[in-house]
Amino acid sequence: MILCIPVTDDGSIAPGWGRTHRMAVASTSTLGRITEWQEFDVGWDSLHDEGTEGAHHARVARFLIDQHVDVVVAEHMGPGMTRMLTTMGIRIWLTVLGDARAAVLAAHQQLA
Repeated sequence: MILCIPVTDDGSIAPGWGRTHRMAVASTSTLGRITEWQEFDVGWDSLHDEGTEGAHHARVARFLIDQHVDVVVAEHMGPGMTRMLTTMGIRIWLTVLGDARAAVLAAHQQLA
């Protein structure tokens, strides 16, 4: 399973899915372990208000498609983004703030 989560520099979940600066993409095994963890500076915090909402959603969709994401883990997400991800067939797992790796593992356990 491939999961995507917004992260801070200290490894916590970053608040605000579509306005994050850094995104982590994690691969998990059937045993519920993280087998790969990559972080990307996506810059959605500064890009969010440049152009239309549709252009921003397209930017996010392209990243998720390129990374083959199955599940998005986030603290919060707006209804427009929720609709888009659902339409794309990407599952959403909303959680509280905390350790990003622990949240990915919890999402894996709940959704596997």
